[in-house]
Amino acid sequence: MPNRPALLIMQRHLAPLTAFLEADYTVYRFWEGPPAEAQGQIRALVVAGEFPLDKALIETLPALQLIACFTSGYDGIDVDWCRARGLPVSHAPGVNHEDVADHALGLILAARRQIAAGDRALRAGGWTVDAKMITPSLKDQRLGVVGLGAIGEAVARRAGAMRMAVRWWGPREKESPWPRAETLLELARDSDILVVACKADEGNRGLISREVIEALGPQGLLVNVARGQLVDEDALIAALKDGRLGQAALDVFEEEPTEAARWADVPNTVLTPHTGGATTEAVQGMLMLLIQNLRAAFAGEPLKTPVP
Repeated sequence: MPNRPALLIMQRHLAPLTAFLEADYTVYRFWEGPPAEAQGQIRALVVAGEFPLDKALIETLPALQLIACFTSGYDGIDVDWCRARGLPVSHAPGVNHEDVADHALGLILAARRQIAAGDRALRAGGWTVDAKMITPSLKDQRLGVVGLGAIGEAVARRAGAMRMAVRWWGPREKESPWPRAETLLELARDSDILVVACKADEGNRGLISREVIEALGPQGLLVNVARGQLVDEDALIAALKDGRLGQAALDVFEEEPTEAARWADVPNTVLTPHTGGATTEAVQGMLMLLIQNLRAAFAGEPLKTPVP
């Protein structure tokens, strides 16, 4: 059906979307090298928001009508650049923030209560009558949240239920049940656990700097469920190796997929492969919004969830 709108899926890990889209659209996949004749037909790019948008490619697609971001975050997309070209951007907000917060609590528990380490020790025969693993309680742990958006608020609620004392920091004041620190450095210095839950953009790359990591200190735990680019990863690894930081629990990394060898000799870490928001229910919700936004764009109707 040549009159069907054509889509170009940009990232390989979004390939499973093909099965849900090809009944209504002609679907091309960037990594497969679409045929030259597709260039004038493609009307939407389907992207994951954490990846940089290929502006040079966009300028070769004369029929393009929409950047359809499958994820909630869209930090890889230069929205102002798109707007200047009359190119709308959609995303999937409000779908997986509760799941990401669940994952953040899971990372805290896995690190502080040594759950993953205990599993490895048991399987290696390390549980003997003479060996008993003693770990700290979460009660009265001071938890600092960097960024009190939807994810940050959900983390804070859970931390309160876990008997932790919560504070937060963000660049702008907002009403909340939890006190706001004057600075990020102060929050890190006064926290046992620091959870990174803020949006990423060019202005805050490396926000969690060597100074912030050292302020968190040799007993501190850094948890990142936002974006890897927010953390100075080299400084983080160095601090873990020499004991200036106690622990790190990470779901996101500077480069993804991260190289396993990069972390092979880094102690006191719990690492997951960017799965915080990847629940079955959340993915279904993101798919539904993607389909609704595509239909609206091609029908000349307002997008369901445009990037504000």
